[in-house]
Amino acid sequence: MGDLSTLQLTVQRLTPEFKPEDIFIATGTTYKDIVHKQLPDIPVANIILEPHKKDVGPAVAYAAGYVAKMSNEDEPIVILWSDHIVKHQDKFKKILQASAKFVAKHSDKIIFIGQKSRFASENLGWIEYDKVVESGDGVEFMSFTGLKYKPEKDVAQKYFTSGNHCWNLGYFVTTPKNLISKFEQFAPQISSHLNVIFRSFGAKNYNEILHKEYDKIPEINFDNSILEQLTEKDAYVVVEDIGWSDVGAWEALKEALEKSKKDTVTLGKVKLENSNDSLIYNYEDGKLIVGIDLDEILVINTKDALLVTKKSSVAKVKSMVESFKGTVHEDLT
Repeated sequence: MGDLSTLQLTVQRLTPEFKPEDIFIATGTTYKDIVHKQLPDIPVANIILEPHKKDVGPAVAYAAGYVAKMSNEDEPIVILWSDHIVKHQDKFKKILQASAKFVAKHSDKIIFIGQKSRFASENLGWIEYDKVVESGDGVEFMSFTGLKYKPEKDVAQKYFTSGNHCWNLGYFVTTPKNLISKFEQFAPQISSHLNVIFRSFGAKNYNEILHKEYDKIPEINFDNSILEQLTEKDAYVVVEDIGWSDVGAWEALKEALEKSKKDTVTLGKVKLENSNDSLIYNYEDGKLIVGIDLDEILVINTKDALLVTKKSSVAKVKSMVESFKGTVHEDLT
């Protein structure tokens, strides 16, 4: 976005309130050098390297345990994601600061930061909330009722019109200690291995144990395994319009860049006729993409693959890519 990656933008919107030594980056070992190059002010020890790709559940659990060891398990933390856009940054930071104060008093709670929904998305999680429980520093904390990850189209439409549902951004404030306890309660198949890992934290053979034990952890979705298991007593919700977009999803990138819903957003050599509400990205300089009568279509052309799908079907891309494992296309997973 402009001259900065979304990772850089994510860190930038936290400053100057958060200092570099208080920011941790969780990523895969493949991206260590890229992260350090893009964020040279972040201490190297604050780059948390997952040795194997195991989905978001183990990644969050490992990050929570790492921060607990490097900092303070009772200190409020916020979990954020690096492929998002937040336009209303002052409001966002105000929410973070108020939520940190709330968690400092209620260390056994999780504070969800929810975006007021703009449409009936099937590709996001939805949080159900109720009445205001407490307020502070101009921020209202709502009671939490439940969470649903990627609902069916008719259910998403029902949520959108209900007046008591918001988008789950995956942003939440809690303490490492509380988050670790939730994994022990709901996902012991993760925490059992992480307990072995962190018992050796700081030892000479730490990396050896980390790789060995992390490899044994099953791939587990974070929303399904933890967030959907939470009850009213576990969490509160802050619901606001912070101008959020998940540009890690193609249809969300289109929504973030468009001036109106009917706009078609393009990149690279693209020639269109009578096309509406689509996104056409062409990363090959030597090829022209021509589109005629396109409506709600995504076309993404890279040197490795060409994706053509309806906007409404983009949630199926992940399962399609996962199906490549063990095939001649495994290098794309």
